[in-house]
Amino acid sequence: GGEQISAIGRGICVLLGISLEDTQKELEHMVRKILNLRVFEDESGKHWSKSVMDKQYEILCVSQFTLQCVLKGNKPDFHLAMPTEQAEGFYNSFLEQLRKTYSPELIKDGKFGAYMQVHIQNDGPVTIELESPAPGTATSDPKQVSLESGAWLRPLGPSSNAGDSNST
Repeated sequence: GGEQISAIGRGICVLLGISLEDTQKELEHMVRKILNLRVFEDESGKHWSKSVMDKQYEILCVSQFTLQCVLKGNKPDFHLAMPTEQAEGFYNSFLEQLRKTYSPELIKDGKFGAYMQVHIQNDGPVTIELESPAPGTATSDPKQVSLESGAWLRPLGPSSNAGDSNST
């Protein structure tokens, strides 16, 4: 056992990888996408109809620099990830923007840069990768689009008990 940092019930888990290339424009794009992506059922059971905001569900955010991994043979390379000091400020700005745009009490997060065990109850399962750059942002190398910042978005189901919560 260790200390539980955060936990949510029904909602989404965002694993956020921050790239060297990320700017405020990408941050705002990702926040809009995360809050408005329709990954939940509506009241009649129709799939892909409601967003996390529509349902007033929670969001658990975890900084995940390993999403910026490039494989060189069998060894992962993280040179595209934003350096820790700069990434922490960017991550905090991301959380601030989510809280400002949505309901602050519904946004939870882990400890930046800490080793954590993340327990996720994936409902569906559904995992969606969102990538920046934001529309209208040119990149010098079109192949780099897949290497820019991304978020893995996982809709989370209801917990059956406190021991099964979606937590970090």
